[in-house]
Amino acid sequence: MHRWRPRLGLVQETLLLTLYARALDAGLPGPILGDGLSAELAGRIDYDFGRLKVKPSLVVSTALRARMLDDVVRAFVAAHPGCVVLDLGCGLDTRMRRCDPPPDVDWYDVDFPDVVQVRSEQLPGRSHLVGADLTGSGWLAGVPDDRPAVIVAEGLLPFMPGDSFQAMTRELTRHFPSGEFAINGYTRFAAWAMKYHPTIRALGIRAAQGFDDAREPESWGAGLELVEERLLTRAPEVARFPQPLRALTRLTALSTAVSRQGARVLRYRF
Repeated sequence: MHRWRPRLGLVQETLLLTLYARALDAGLPGPILGDGLSAELAGRIDYDFGRLKVKPSLVVSTALRARMLDDVVRAFVAAHPGCVVLDLGCGLDTRMRRCDPPPDVDWYDVDFPDVVQVRSEQLPGRSHLVGADLTGSGWLAGVPDDRPAVIVAEGLLPFMPGDSFQAMTRELTRHFPSGEFAINGYTRFAAWAMKYHPTIRALGIRAAQGFDDAREPESWGAGLELVEERLLTRAPEVARFPQPLRALTRLTALSTAVSRQGARVLRYRF
């Protein structure tokens, strides 16, 4: 089997962290996401995944948040035939394969140009690939603006400096007539703590963006309205977590405030 060696920038290299977490989930007896294609992709990469120090908690939380975001996309696509889907900071995620939208849906996978190049080689498909720095503007020029859109930004918020995430959100919601915006929302504490994950720390990445109140994005001037806040600690899939992580998660679920410091999926309408 031919194996390829990734040559990516520091921020871009974090895509290997989430790819490997999804791959490890696929190998569990009772996977949460069951993304076999991610396991196949990870197996084709010449990389020492052991250096990422992926713990069971990251495996299950990554798989569960991906599953929740997939559910958002599937529901929106079913309710809005011929819509647009944007997967921002897509990395090597296989979301389009998992969601399997009908042919009339225009799906756009967006990430840095070097990531998009790797994606075109290692994960070819029928999605439109957009190579762009999301802190900039103008990259939406080729994306249709005449139909509803569902926008997913998984794991993106902490890596965008200053108010660039807010500015990007305003540009997105002004581009489309209507839609939904789904993210895994980091609290300020969660974003701060993320800096101390061994991989993030080793790469020298300063991840620090987050917000505590799920309604804060309603004040960004992007026309967002909070529809749903889902705390991963209260998801039924927690029953598949390994022990003692399952018991600890259920204990955490008793407190909304503590649960919010972990993973949560936020869905907005615009």
